Amino acid sequence: MKKIEVGLLGLGTVGSGVLQMIRNNEDKVANVTGSTLEVKKVLVKHPERHQDVQQTVKLTTEINDIVNDPDLQIVVELIGGIHPAKEYIETALRNHKNVVTANKDLIATYGPELVKLAHDNHCDLMYEASVAGGIPILRTITNSFSADKITEVKGIVNGTTNYILTQMGQRGWSYEQALTEAQKLGFAEADPTNDVTGKDAAYKMIILSQFAFGTQLGLNDFAVTGIDNLSAFDVHQASQFGYVIKLVGIARVIEDGVFVEVAPTLVPNDHPLATINNEYNAVMVTGQAVGDTLFYGPGAGGLPTANSVLSDITSVTKNLVLKTNGNFFNNYQRRYIPAPADEVIYPYFLSITMPDVPGQMLKLTQIMTDIDASFSQITQTEADGMAHVVIITHGMNENQLQEFKNRVKDDSTIKLGAAYKVLK
Repeated sequence: MKKIEVGLLGLGTVGSGVLQMIRNNEDKVANVTGSTLEVKKVLVKHPERHQDVQQTVKLTTEINDIVNDPDLQIVVELIGGIHPAKEYIETALRNHKNVVTANKDLIATYGPELVKLAHDNHCDLMYEASVAGGIPILRTITNSFSADKITEVKGIVNGTTNYILTQMGQRGWSYEQALTEAQKLGFAEADPTNDVTGKDAAYKMIILSQFAFGTQLGLNDFAVTGIDNLSAFDVHQASQFGYVIKLVGIARVIEDGVFVEVAPTLVPNDHPLATINNEYNAVMVTGQAVGDTLFYGPGAGGLPTANSVLSDITSVTKNLVLKTNGNFFNNYQRRYIPAPADEVIYPYFLSITMPDVPGQMLKLTQIMTDIDASFSQITQTEADGMAHVVIITHGMNENQLQEFKNRVKDDSTIKLGAAYKVLK
């Protein structure tokens, strides 16, 4: 039976999980692929911290020991970040080594460039684990939806923010309380900026959009709003209206264009995404023929993410046996056209403070009338001479919302605290 030698870049939580799963599942991999896998070398910064594996694999601090090794056929990049991971992967591909990565930042930013380099060198580049950890969503879109037209992909794709929002909604905690607890439990990094500002979820939506619609976007092509300014008051008020607030990524075909956004969103209590709690992820794919489908599972963690990495390694191994390496992981391509702003229509949750004096509500009503929008639900609370008004609107397009924001900004007595979409 043929032996396929593998080099790992990184031996952190996911790298250790990959090493463990390759060893624990060697019989099944051999049965499926007709080959055995052997992790030959691992790139680490501090070999002294990994004494437990030194008897079975060679640890190295030099990248050239891996990318220039003629016997290695698969390189697995698990160090994260854009640099030097990009340069390591480029060198490996130019040396005709197949690459598997879980690096969402890199794929979202330089994916097309790296995919072309892999293709030009007749190598595979696979990155299933870059989105939603243990959920096999990319391969599902590529294979199972190949004959259906996908009209929307939306979901909860960041476990850190979902844990924080779950605690704010269920326990009434402040954002700061929930974040501190998430850090204690290891669900949030010491520096959670990429997660709480929505950047991590945005990278994943770029990749999902590419698979679903063939479009290649950058971070500057769509709006990204995190949860770092979300108030416990708004979470509570949303619950009073029958909603939970989730950080939702949306990619949706509207007319001939594509609308993409990451933002806190009100999800009805009876919607499937409302039940996704704590560190879990879920992606809902809507096909023209099949309708709504939901894919749910752990969005991070050593073994769940390692499972997706090993799935990619197994696919590469099959291709090595069949001598079919060099095909695109996803070859669907289409020019990105932004959806027209006047066709992006959602109800909105508007959280507003203003002086509790006669005439203020009339001003607010007049603004809504002037932009041809209307209220669906409204509630008001008073404290210290101020009124806190929370509104659910009927459907408004993005131009109307922007006009509302502009009109409120021009009135020094009205302050708009939040404007969140409401899922239908």
